[in-house]
Amino acid sequence: MGKELAFRKDGTFKIIQFTDIHVYDGLGEADVRSLALIKNLIESEKPDLIVFTGDVIYADNETGDLRGGFRKTVQIADQSGIPFAVIYGNHDAERNVKKPELQKILSEFGNCISEAGPEDIGGIGNYTATVKSSSSGSDAAVLYFMDSGEYAHESIGGYAWIQPGQVQWYREQSRQLAEKNNAVLPGLAFLHIPLPEYNEVWESGGAEGTKGEQVCCSKVNSGLFAALLERGDVMGVFAGHDHNNDYIGTLHGITLAYGRATGYNTYGDLKRGARIITLMEGERRFDTSIKEDSV
Repeated sequence: MGKELAFRKDGTFKIIQFTDIHVYDGLGEADVRSLALIKNLIESEKPDLIVFTGDVIYADNETGDLRGGFRKTVQIADQSGIPFAVIYGNHDAERNVKKPELQKILSEFGNCISEAGPEDIGGIGNYTATVKSSSSGSDAAVLYFMDSGEYAHESIGGYAWIQPGQVQWYREQSRQLAEKNNAVLPGLAFLHIPLPEYNEVWESGGAEGTKGEQVCCSKVNSGLFAALLERGDVMGVFAGHDHNNDYIGTLHGITLAYGRATGYNTYGDLKRGARIITLMEGERRFDTSIKEDSV
């Protein structure tokens, strides 16, 4: 576990979300552009936390130096001195590297707050982080990070879903934090594959931003959104995965948002960039916007 997270004295906490970087080995022209974008946005935005929401690496064959590409990417975050978190997408461990190896690489970096999480609930990288008050040092907000998996069994097809054990894990983490703090902490959740409810929030007509492709969620709804509603702590969910979608909308009081695809070594018509999220201490509120590459 890396550095402690805390609100600034002005009561804000800024997060930058990078997603779908798709680094091959960190050496090609597209990778160099992607890594430069990450470095430049970190330097210009000066966030309090950097979050990578999956598909940090990708190769369509077995020859790419995925370990090296992964290390070069997260090293940029680490060298900034800013805490950073990573969750995995469907491509990160698709080829000749597996999640335990990637998790071991993350352990090399002192500013990484990622954890492997429980071994019995599905996935690697289910963990929480609390953001401390700017004045008292008590918990003031909570961040949930969840592994949304890769692909469903071929009998179903499509993408994986948050498993029941993970949903129960979330409920228990939320309950414990509420008991510890005698209050429901305002929270955000980060995952890679969007929830099925991302379809509903777009179809409601209240979403803003771009929908340039279908929502590539799972065909099975395992109930995470319902659990979020029941617990009442998570204000917003942030996903990646669909490179031509960057919209944001609110469904039953919970904001569902896409990040902006960051990597140049992959498909997508939207200008590359990142999503900025700013939490407000003592409020159930956050501001968010897209920051595009200036090049």
